[in-house]
Amino acid sequence: MTNIEPRVSSLQNPASRIDAHQHFWKYDPVRDSWITDEMKTIQRDFFPNHLAPILDENKIDGSVAVQADQSEYETEFLLTLSNQNSFIKGVVGWVDLSSDKIVERLDFFSQFKNLKGFRHILQAEPKGFMKRHQFLFGVSHLEKYKFSYDILIYHHQLEEAIEFVKHFPHQKFVVDHLAKPNIKQNEFERWAKSMAQLASFENICCKISGFTTEADWNTWKPQDFNPYFDFVLNYFGAKRLLYGSDWPVCLVAASYEQQFSITENYISKLSRSEKELIMGGNATRFYNL
Repeated sequence: MTNIEPRVSSLQNPASRIDAHQHFWKYDPVRDSWITDEMKTIQRDFFPNHLAPILDENKIDGSVAVQADQSEYETEFLLTLSNQNSFIKGVVGWVDLSSDKIVERLDFFSQFKNLKGFRHILQAEPKGFMKRHQFLFGVSHLEKYKFSYDILIYHHQLEEAIEFVKHFPHQKFVVDHLAKPNIKQNEFERWAKSMAQLASFENICCKISGFTTEADWNTWKPQDFNPYFDFVLNYFGAKRLLYGSDWPVCLVAASYEQQFSITENYISKLSRSEKELIMGGNATRFYNL
């Protein structure tokens, strides 16, 4: 395994603007087969030198790099990038939470202060995965190490996710991409009913991220997202929402500037303190940046 020097990262400014969800990768057509030909625009490498000027242009102070591949190598890759690029304030990595050696692995990863949490690509797992004993056992150890957990699911997995989080009332969770509602088909009611239940757990936050890719990539309009934004703002409140770009995945449907402006324009009606929470304060607190 790669030797990674632990690095302590901190943000002194409580009003720092943070992109709480972005990815990096050296494109591999076999490993990254999820990037299909219809997503050809992102079938290439994406590194910090590509993102840094975009963040500067949009006056964003830092980001949280999130795993895209399910391997410990991915975690080490992101940690190395975070050590080399100070704007990467935190890493959400991957570890096999179902492994018999999970405690040993979490103990190892706990030395890296810039590693803030973990994510498993639950959206690709079969029904019932979130009920598996080994997976639950692994997640049960995250709180001890103060690791957060990113919940990546589709809207149709929400009911299972609700049962999953009930096991862990003190674990820090954040739902990625609004739980991927079917915005393209204007499906709302079923998603809203389950999201309301999920929002009732005070230890769960939600990312305003990945929304343009759940809409029609070619014909979406900013107002398409308002019902979903209205809902999460009402049920989670400004104190539990985190802005994230989902760059570079967002590029299949929108430029960085487009998805960013959608969020900024929507929250323009909020108070200054609420806007600061959503655009960075909550991410700083949740991920302990």
